[in-house]
Amino acid sequence: MAAEALASAGRAVVVAEAKPSPARKFLMAGKSGLNLTKDEALPAFLAAYSADWLAPMLRAFGPDQAMAWARGLGVEVFTGSSGRVFPLAMKGSPLLRAWLRRLEGMGVQLRSRWRWTGFDGAAFRFDTPEGMQILRPGVTVLALGGASWSRLGSDGAWVPWLAERGVEIAPWQPANVGLRVDWSPHMARHFGAPVKGAVLRLTPGQSEHRGEFVISARGLEGGGLYPLSPALREGAGLELDLMPDVPEAEVQARLDRMRPGETAANRLRKLGLAPVAAALVMEWAKGHPLTVVKRLPVRHAGLRPLDEAISVAGGITAAALSPDLELRALPGVFAAGEMLDWEAPTGGYLLTGCLATGLWAGRAAAR
Repeated sequence: MAAEALASAGRAVVVAEAKPSPARKFLMAGKSGLNLTKDEALPAFLAAYSADWLAPMLRAFGPDQAMAWARGLGVEVFTGSSGRVFPLAMKGSPLLRAWLRRLEGMGVQLRSRWRWTGFDGAAFRFDTPEGMQILRPGVTVLALGGASWSRLGSDGAWVPWLAERGVEIAPWQPANVGLRVDWSPHMARHFGAPVKGAVLRLTPGQSEHRGEFVISARGLEGGGLYPLSPALREGAGLELDLMPDVPEAEVQARLDRMRPGETAANRLRKLGLAPVAAALVMEWAKGHPLTVVKRLPVRHAGLRPLDEAISVAGGITAAALSPDLELRALPGVFAAGEMLDWEAPTGGYLLTGCLATGLWAGRAAAR
């Protein structure tokens, strides 16, 4: 996005890409459909982001602009029942190919396997297939990612190079990430099974979210869980309502009508719980009154590791940036994307946020 903004303004642009091919995390997002944005009113859209200072950028490039941008590349999109927006092809590669062709036509040079290795005075030093190279650009936009999914390129190696130049950087923390659970052996047959229609409730308090999550060998993961990541990261507890459409009094009445002496497993089946949901009750609350289906405590061992997180919190702080996303400590150097200290849930917010900040930084760099 930054390269396109610069090239559109008539600037000569070089993209230094550390990997053999570009946009690997973009393509990974495309494996699950490429959720580009969320088709909802702008106030609700803006409220999903942790950083108020992103608002001007998201007003300039929000859901409507993201959909128009994709269509401008010849990629038709559709809005699902939840408001999430996807390409009709449900993958990222056709959009990326069209985008790279357009950038090439604008004269943008893409140099693969050019890994930034720090500063050389005021210049930028790169490890390349031709050996060390030094660039002295008029302006620079850094779009180096956060510190999750390092195998796709976002390894956070840039942090000490900017920190030693006086750029304030908040510590990395996992966002949109699963929970670690040490399962008993009987749960293995449920690995990969979704738990649908549950309400996930933070404790203490009553903040809750209805959604779907998946049982995996490593714990719990999925879109229903991810919006709660910030609170769980800060130590909030979590419980499940596995029958959110049935009042607790009705659950008790149904239990009372069952024959005495029935096994807990059979009672849970008669309540209408799916086998995977019943297994969670037996895993975490065996021996408790079965009305626990309305408030099942999730017994976990914390968040999954940073490198497994879909996205991150932390990065370059707002105080270190001008309103144009220029680094105050390094005039002429701008930053965009997951490098910046913001977070948002999955559902289209992450990609739109990265695209919007790239466009904003690129336009400012062009000026």
